[in-house]
Amino acid sequence: MTEPSGETAPEAPEDVAPTEDVQEDVRQGAAEPEEPGTAEESASAEGPTTDEEPPPAEEPTPAQEPAAAVKSDESAEADAAEESDAPEGVEASRASADTEPAEPASEAAEPAEPASEAAEHAEPASEASEEPGADGGAAAEAAGTPELSDAQAELVAQRELRAKIEARKAEKEGPLASGAKLSGTAADLLAAVRAVEGGAAAGSAFYEAPEPAPRRPTPEAAPAMTVRPPVPAQSSAPAPGTTAAVREVLAKGGAPEALAGQVAATLGEGASQALLDDPWQLLAVSGVLPEQADGFARALLGAACGPDDPRRTVALTVWLLERAALQGHTALEIDTVRAGLAGHAVPDPGSAVEEAVSAGAVLVFQEEETAEEEPEEDEESPERAEAAPEEPASPVLLGLDRYALAEESLADGLARLVKTATADAWEGSELERAAGAHGLVLHTGGEASRAEPVALAAAARERGLRTLVAVHADGGRRALGPAGADAVTVAALLSGAAGPGRDEDGAFALDLLVVLDAPQLDVETAAMLVESLPDGCRLVLSGDPAVLGAPGAGQVFGDVLAARVCPRVASRVPDPGPLGELVSGIGAGELNQVEAPGKEIVIVPVRDAGEAVHRTVQLVADSVPRAIGVPAEQTQVVTVGHGGSAGTRALNAALKQRLNPGPGRFGGYDPGDRVAYAPVPGRTVTGTVLSADAEGLRLRCGDEELLVPKERVESALRHGWALTAHQAAGLRWPAVVVVLPGDAAGGLSRPWVYTAFGRAERHLSVVHGVDQALPRAVAEGVAPERTTRLRPLLEALLAVPEE
Repeated sequence: MTEPSGETAPEAPEDVAPTEDVQEDVRQGAAEPEEPGTAEESASAEGPTTDEEPPPAEEPTPAQEPAAAVKSDESAEADAAEESDAPEGVEASRASADTEPAEPASEAAEPAEPASEAAEHAEPASEASEEPGADGGAAAEAAGTPELSDAQAELVAQRELRAKIEARKAEKEGPLASGAKLSGTAADLLAAVRAVEGGAAAGSAFYEAPEPAPRRPTPEAAPAMTVRPPVPAQSSAPAPGTTAAVREVLAKGGAPEALAGQVAATLGEGASQALLDDPWQLLAVSGVLPEQADGFARALLGAACGPDDPRRTVALTVWLLERAALQGHTALEIDTVRAGLAGHAVPDPGSAVEEAVSAGAVLVFQEEETAEEEPEEDEESPERAEAAPEEPASPVLLGLDRYALAEESLADGLARLVKTATADAWEGSELERAAGAHGLVLHTGGEASRAEPVALAAAARERGLRTLVAVHADGGRRALGPAGADAVTVAALLSGAAGPGRDEDGAFALDLLVVLDAPQLDVETAAMLVESLPDGCRLVLSGDPAVLGAPGAGQVFGDVLAARVCPRVASRVPDPGPLGELVSGIGAGELNQVEAPGKEIVIVPVRDAGEAVHRTVQLVADSVPRAIGVPAEQTQVVTVGHGGSAGTRALNAALKQRLNPGPGRFGGYDPGDRVAYAPVPGRTVTGTVLSADAEGLRLRCGDEELLVPKERVESALRHGWALTAHQAAGLRWPAVVVVLPGDAAGGLSRPWVYTAFGRAERHLSVVHGVDQALPRAVAEGVAPERTTRLRPLLEALLAVPEE
């Protein structure tokens, strides 16, 4: 394996032109003032705004008089036209449109087209009835003049029409009769409209529940919404007064005033008073260390605080569990928490844990794993029972309520899907047969195996099932080729930006959901996803168990695999080419020498971190584009961490200087910069800076344009030419440069190497400075175990009773 030539090529800065925003409000035109000559036409098009007679108005001017008369009679004609011509199922929706605010005028105008046509034909009659006494005079003339029989008939028709209108008004004032023209949803909606007209209900009641999906049966006694709302992509800015008050408290305690916005957003409106009462609540802000919170507390409280202050010990216990969640743990053993408290000079860690539990800040768990084995020991002889060694009891765990509730909800939801699915005999592949017979199926395999669950989804659609494929990121959707057009990201599905939407019970209108990149599901996201599936829906989780786990708390895919409570289908489709051979060997614990005649794999040895940065920039900007044909904007750098002499910060600074130099005039960023944006913790979206304005930075992320508020730029945005392997998981690029400097040896493991090397589609360059640490990590390096509770919860809910 050789290195591509290192000749210098001319710089080609990334040229990104902002595109027009296609999400323009189409209803703006409806709110624009009308032309003077179209007042009568718009009145007839909009239809009536109320069924009652209009109140007396000021005396119109001669110019206004004809228009007012036309509108009055046209409204009466339109009411009758709606009653006589509209289908029964549409009548209620038109009545609802009459009471809506004026903003969505285009919606109200659409169903009123027949009414406007009727009013247009009735215009001569309305003009004839403009003067007082016109009805009687015309009738008298018609009685003695045969030529006026048409006019007389018209007047008689007008009287009948007015009588119908009066009867309709009288009917609306009374209650809706049971078994009348309308029934079901239409009758309920019409009754609600009349309640609003009578003042018994508010108009906003119309918008509280969406239209139910036609194929989703409504479960009995189901709540209106069974899922938690998705985490907002952008947190709302705190009130200026709150931030100012927090800034004063921070200055009083000697803390950086720059934290005021984060503190106000985290602690809410009463943040300043909360800090005065409990200064250690500062630990709730990301990045604040216990030593800094201790100094802040001493400045505010003086001698009144100490290392055993209950406020301090409770805040430290929560902080330890939050830090553990960043490493993937949903709980920690109680001894681990005690040791962590002792490391922060807590005199009595045991009492500190008890204080945190009694205060409700943390929860205690102990799974009863040995309870089922006690009867078997009782059946044995006393001698054997005494000789048998006692199995250790399950450890006592401490956890935060948010992760505990998420794991329990996820376990209940998965058990519900397993128990409510109707077994069916599907013909086809092993995966199709398993999905037809079970409500929950796991599918494992590499990148090439993604075609199998996609084929399952296509076959299910042919069977008439409502089917959807969800992926981790937009890059995974595009990697599916034509099949990716119907796929959505998990985040977009949960937020409602894509997918089938939710019915009145909060469930998706789906019969089968296929989730690719399932190892990237953290426990909270997985719980929201499963809670959103209706009873009887089938769920297929597909992914590669050898990649790094989810960046958030939990290991959902691994726990469900280990629980053995559902069928598991292992793909036999190998990843093709030299890259597939290399990555497959790493998954088996072997770093093989692979032939790469097309320079698919290149090893670049380096002596130190400085040389690693230099060679990385040369590869991205020059060698790979020229020798491999992959441009710099399609080449991704992956390294071990953010810090260090060859971490993402150092590499991104060097790559920006070469690929898109600029002063960083927008909070350190310039148009054309590649960035990594974290809309919520644990999820990374890659994109390019388009522009900046008073609201913040505007990014192009795939096919979508995003706005990063200026107050979140510093905390949620990084340059993205170089990413960590955790950030890159679930994504792939045509070319990848993996950087392994000497100080990165301690952070290597087999899952890390497998994930980093597997991000490349066509070409992989390895900037190698760790010597034998790389093959040793592949052979022996195991990723740290995560402490979770999902597996025992599933086993308890779905355990098969032994005969």
